[in-house]
Amino acid sequence: MPSDLSPHLLGQGPLWPIEIVRGRNDRVWDAAGRMFYDFYGGHAVALTGHAHPHIRKAIGREMRKLIFYSTSTRLEVRERAAAALAARLPSRLGQVFFSNSGAEANDNALKIALKVTGRGRLIAFRGSFHGRTALTLSVTDDARLNAPFARFAPQVDWLPFAGDAGWDRVDFRESAAVILEPIQSMGGVHVAPDAWLGELIQRAHAAGCLVIFDEIQTGLGRTGTWFCAGAPGLAPDLVTMAKGLASGIPVAATAVTPEIASALDPHDLGSTFGGGPVAMAALLATFEVLERENCLSAVRQLSQKLVTAINRLPGCTALGRGFLLGIRSPRPGRWLCDELFARGFLVGPSRDPAVVRLLPPLTLRSRSVDCFIDALEDILGDPG
Repeated sequence: MPSDLSPHLLGQGPLWPIEIVRGRNDRVWDAAGRMFYDFYGGHAVALTGHAHPHIRKAIGREMRKLIFYSTSTRLEVRERAAAALAARLPSRLGQVFFSNSGAEANDNALKIALKVTGRGRLIAFRGSFHGRTALTLSVTDDARLNAPFARFAPQVDWLPFAGDAGWDRVDFRESAAVILEPIQSMGGVHVAPDAWLGELIQRAHAAGCLVIFDEIQTGLGRTGTWFCAGAPGLAPDLVTMAKGLASGIPVAATAVTPEIASALDPHDLGSTFGGGPVAMAALLATFEVLERENCLSAVRQLSQKLVTAINRLPGCTALGRGFLLGIRSPRPGRWLCDELFARGFLVGPSRDPAVVRLLPPLTLRSRSVDCFIDALEDILGDPG
C-alpha cells in the first residue's frame, strides 16, 4: 500500500498492509487483485457478507424514495424496523432507541440507568470493552484509552469477569447499573457461564441495580441464537446492539423494558442520524437474509466444525461460541494473524497476545471453512 495513500487521515493505521476495493459474500479483493477469505468481517460488521444482493436492493429502493429525514417526523420504515427488532428480542425488551454506533448505544444505556435509578455508581468487569465515548471509556478496562479522561468518569467498581465472583466487593444498592459483555471479545474471547450471569442478575435486581447486556458483538445471531439475553434466567433490563445490525450501514440500538421506558422523558434521548430510512431498510433486509438463508442454524453447524478442528491441533484451544471464536495457540497471536494473512485469510488479534479472533459473516460458506481449516493445519499442525 502506498505510504502516502491517505496523508490527511487521523487515527489508527490499517491492520493489514492492503487496500480493499471490493467484496462478495465471505471474500474481499485488494487493489492488486488478490482475494482474501474474510474471517474478521470488518470488526464483526459484515453480518450478511459483502455486497449481498438483497441488502443492495433494499438500500437502493429506499434511497430512491428518501435518503434521509431525522426523528422530527415519523418514518414508516423506522417503525417497521423497531417492531422487527423487538420481535427478536426477549419479550420484556420491547422498546428500542436507534443511534449510530455501539459506543453511542452503550452511552445511552448508561445514561438511562443513571437517570432512572438516581444513583451515581456503576459496576464493570475486568477485560471489558464498551466504547470510546467519555462515559463508555469509564467502564472499559483499558488504561491506555481511559486514563486521560479519568477525571470525567463516574465512580466505577470493578469485578473479575466470570471467575471468582467477588460479589462482596461492591454494594449493588449504591450502583445504577452493572454492564457486561456476555462474551468478552476484545478481551480475549472469554465466555460468561449462564449460571454466573444468572446469579449476577439476581443479586443486582435484589438491590434495585439495573443490568445492561452489551450485545454489540454477541447479538443478532452471531452466537447461533438471536441474543444471549432471553436464555433461561437471563433477563437484563437493557440490551445494546450495533455492528452488523444493518450489514454495514451504521446503526445501533438500545432496548429497554416498559418500566424503564415509562420513566424516561421524551427528550432524554436524541440522535440526528439515528434511525434514518436507509439504515432502517438495511436493518430489515438483514433480518430477511438471516432468516431466509437459515444463517443461525448454519452458524451453529459450521462453528462446531471449526471448534473441532482447532481443538485437534497441538496445544490449541477453541474459545467462544458460534461465529465469535478465539484460537489460543502456543504461538503468538500476532504471528498467527500474519501467517494466515500470507495464505489469504483475514483474522483479528485481541488484547490477549495469545488469542486470535474469528468474526466471519454469518453467510460464511462451508467450503471457505474447509479452506481455513486446511490453512490452520498447515500452520499449526504437527510437523512430524
